Amino acid sequence: MNIVETDYWCLMLPPEWSAEQEDGVIRIIDQDGIGELALTTLVQESGASGTNSVSALAELVAAESPEVTEWAPARCGAFSGLEGRCEEDATQIREWYLAHGEALLYITYVCELADAGMDDAAVDEILGTLVAGDALSQH
Repeated sequence: MNIVETDYWCLMLPPEWSAEQEDGVIRIIDQDGIGELALTTLVQESGASGTNSVSALAELVAAESPEVTEWAPARCGAFSGLEGRCEEDATQIREWYLAHGEALLYITYVCELADAGMDDAAVDEILGTLVAGDALSQH
C-alpha cells in the first residue's frame, strides 16, 4: 500500500494506483488509466460558520454542482458529507463533498461512460481509508 498524505488528510492506495500533486489538486490514477480520482482540500478559517452541517453542504452542492440531481449521504473514513453522480458528454462523474473539522474535501472520479462502474469498488475502498491529518486532529 502507498500512502498519500497532506496536512489535512491521509489515505492509502493499492499498489496499482499512483498519485501526483498538481496546482493543489491530488490526482490519483490506476495503471489501467480507466479513470481519474481528484481531491481538492479547502480549509475554512477557525470560527467561521462551516460547511459541516448537512444543510450547509446541501446549499454548497446545489450552487457548485447543479448538474448532479440526486445526492446521498456519504461517509469516507473520518470525513462525511454528500455524494452524487452525473453524466456529461461521454463521461461519468462521481462527486463528493466531505467535511471534517475545518477541512472540506471536494473529490471527483471521472471516467469514460463505457467504463462507468469498473473502478467504483476500488475508489470506494480508497476513500474508505481517509483519516484526518495532523492539522485537523488538534481541533
